[in-house]
Amino acid sequence: MRHGEQDKGHTTQIQNAATHGRHTANNDFVLEKSIFNNIFEKDIRRVFIYKKAERLAKALHLIAPAFAESVSLRNRIDAIAIGLVDAAVLPPGAARTALSRELLALSSVLSIARTGGLLSAMNAELIAREAHILLQEVAVYEEPRLFLDEAPTLSGIAKNALKRDAEISNAPAAPKPVVSHRSAPVPAPTRKGKIKDKRAPVPVQIKDRQDAVMSVIRNKGSVSIKDISTMIRNVSEKTIQRELAALVESGIIVKRGERRWSTYSLA
Repeated sequence: MRHGEQDKGHTTQIQNAATHGRHTANNDFVLEKSIFNNIFEKDIRRVFIYKKAERLAKALHLIAPAFAESVSLRNRIDAIAIGLVDAAVLPPGAARTALSRELLALSSVLSIARTGGLLSAMNAELIAREAHILLQEVAVYEEPRLFLDEAPTLSGIAKNALKRDAEISNAPAAPKPVVSHRSAPVPAPTRKGKIKDKRAPVPVQIKDRQDAVMSVIRNKGSVSIKDISTMIRNVSEKTIQRELAALVESGIIVKRGERRWSTYSLA
């Protein structure tokens, strides 16, 4: 087989490898519960990055025969392919550094191979495109910081409530204010005209969500609903929007912009 025909065959194989993963991802071994929980810590974005790295490694394996005339470059390509897969299972911070290092090495090898005529422009472009997609995924990945699904259990909530009650009962009694019958305090009306009782207890789950939302706003400064939803797991954007509206109404945060361009920051 002539070199051009062989290179064309490699191109077809690379294109097939790039699309094959889309049809088999649902039954992939990587989504086994124990692996998903223990290796990727229930973070589906890390699984997605791993599959991108695996797909690029397959493409590199397919073009390896093109480096038959240069054993050193072929060995380097093989090492990069394995290095990509190994790097993708590391913890997020280490994975970002290791994947970036492997992709930088790959860029140099492709440039050398293209200059030496070992690799066609089409194959080099296909590999470079897959590498660029993976690099973008690594660059925009942000590790989730809040896990509401692992926080308060019913027993934990009960213990905290008992602890607060004990602290209140042990605290010294505050002097009772003298209130005239003529000037009895009236709860301030809300915007909708309803009477708002400030003494009403706040449901624990709502308070937890609001604390989580406030934590993201403090860390980021100015955020959108989409920003918050990527940081807080198992809470829908509709629920986050309701919590933000309540915080805006209470004057704790301020809203700027409308609809999908809205951002929120501390008052």
